[in-house]
Amino acid sequence: MNPTVGLVGKPSVGKSSFFNVSTMNSVPEAEYPFTTVEPNIGEAYVSVKCPAEEFGKTCDPRTGFCRRNKRFVPIKLFDVAGLIPGAHKGKGLGNQFLSDLNEADVLVHIVDFSGKTDIEGEPTEEHDPRDDIEFLEEELDMWYLEILEKGIEKFEKQRHDKKPLDETLAEQMSALKVKRSMVKRCLSEKDLEKKPAEWTEKQKISVANFLRKESKPMVIAANKMDTEEAKKNFEDISKETKYEHLEIIPVSVHAERALKKADEKNLVEYVPGSNSFEIRGDISKKQKEGLENIESFLKKYGGTGVQKVLEKALFDELRLIPIFPVGSEGLTDEKGNVLPDCFLVPEGIKAREFAFHVHSDFGENFLYAVDKRTERRKGADSELKSSDIVQIVCSSK
Repeated sequence: MNPTVGLVGKPSVGKSSFFNVSTMNSVPEAEYPFTTVEPNIGEAYVSVKCPAEEFGKTCDPRTGFCRRNKRFVPIKLFDVAGLIPGAHKGKGLGNQFLSDLNEADVLVHIVDFSGKTDIEGEPTEEHDPRDDIEFLEEELDMWYLEILEKGIEKFEKQRHDKKPLDETLAEQMSALKVKRSMVKRCLSEKDLEKKPAEWTEKQKISVANFLRKESKPMVIAANKMDTEEAKKNFEDISKETKYEHLEIIPVSVHAERALKKADEKNLVEYVPGSNSFEIRGDISKKQKEGLENIESFLKKYGGTGVQKVLEKALFDELRLIPIFPVGSEGLTDEKGNVLPDCFLVPEGIKAREFAFHVHSDFGENFLYAVDKRTERRKGADSELKSSDIVQIVCSSK
C-alpha cells in the first residue's frame, strides 16, 4: 500500500544518484545517457513528527525508523530510464519509459540546473533548464493524448448500451491512474460535454494535460544546486510566472550523500531533511572545508533538498497524512511495541475507510474507532486528522 514516487528526467541529470542517496542503495551511476535501462525500485522515506514523545515514550517502528522525534515512513521509489524528445514516438527508450511510469502516484522530475547536459543527456555548457522542464511535460502530455484518442475512438464506435463519455475515457486511461471523477471534472471545467469527435486538437491536448496533472502530479528537483551556474538559473527561473504551477526545490544530491556517509561513520550526526548537522568525530582539514561548504548550502536553502522533494511530493501533491493505528493495549501492540505502525493515507479519510486500509477484516467488522489522545469514540464517517492515533474496535465474528 506504500505510495510510489517515480523519478523522471532526461539521461545523465542525477536520477540514479538521487535514487541511491534516497534509498542508500548502489545502482550504477555514470555521466553518459541510459545508464539506467531497467527500472530500479527501492525504499525511501518521508518524515513526520513522532507522537510518542507526547506520552513520554519512545516508538518501536515495525517498518522505517525514528530519529530525533522524527518518524521515517517507507515509500516506494521508482527510477526509470531517461526520457528524450520524441519518447512518445518510441525514440530512445521512450515506450519502455512511459509504460514503466504507469504505477507511479506522483512524479519527481530531476533537472540538471547547472546546464551542463544537453536535451539528450550529453555533456555541454550553458544548456537552458527551461527546455528540460517543458519538453518532459510535453512528452507526457503526448503520451496521455495517444491513450485519450483511443478512448475517444472507442466511445464513438459504441452502438448499443453506450457508456457515458467520462466512464469510457476513465476505463481507457485507468492504467495511468486516471479516475472517472477526474475525467468528469475535466469535461465540466472545460465545457466539453459535446461529442468528442468534434473536439479540436487543441481541446484534446488540453484534456490530456489536465488528466496528466491530476493523475501524475509533479515536483521539480533542481539538482546540482551546489554549482554557481545552477544558482543563477534557479534565481532567474523562480521569478518567472510561467513556472508558478510547479514546485521547484533546490537540491544537492552531493551534499546529501556526503552527510549520510559521514553520519554512517559517526563523523557527524545528521538527520535526513535537517537544515544543520553536528560534528561528532575527528575530521581532517579537507573534510572540515567540505562540511563548511555544505553547511553554507543548508543555511541558504534550508537543507539539501532531497528529503524536502519527497515530502513535497507525498504531503503537498498527493495530500497524504500519517495515521498511527494501535490496539487495545493502549499505545502498544501485544508484544509491547510502542506505536509500531504508521500509515500514509489520503487527506479526509473516514474512520471506517481507514479500517479497511489497515485490513479488510477490520473494515467489514468495524464498530467504531477511538481517538487515543482524548479516548473519544469516532463513528464510521468521522474524518481522521493528520497524526491521529486511533484504535479500531470491531465486532467479534
